[in-house]
Amino acid sequence: MFEAWFSRPVAVATGISGDIKNLSNANQAVELLTKHWRSAGSQKHQAALRACRQAMNGGIGADVARDALVDAAREAHMLVE
Repeated sequence: MFEAWFSRPVAVATGISGDIKNLSNANQAVELLTKHWRSAGSQKHQAALRACRQAMNGGIGADVARDALVDAAREAHMLVE
């Protein structure tokens, strides 16, 4: 299994206080998507989770998973731009 490093980190705000985490790889993203996601269960959330897991297995490129994560984070109002 690969960590699937992104070309650029994805900054997301988490928790009630909006702590910012910089996600650098698909492994970190899966952890956040499964344990600390605001709108878990949405289609974009599920797509990001699938894409990150596929990237970790070498099935798709890390930046394809990164794009899915950015879409899900934007939808959940967690993306720091």
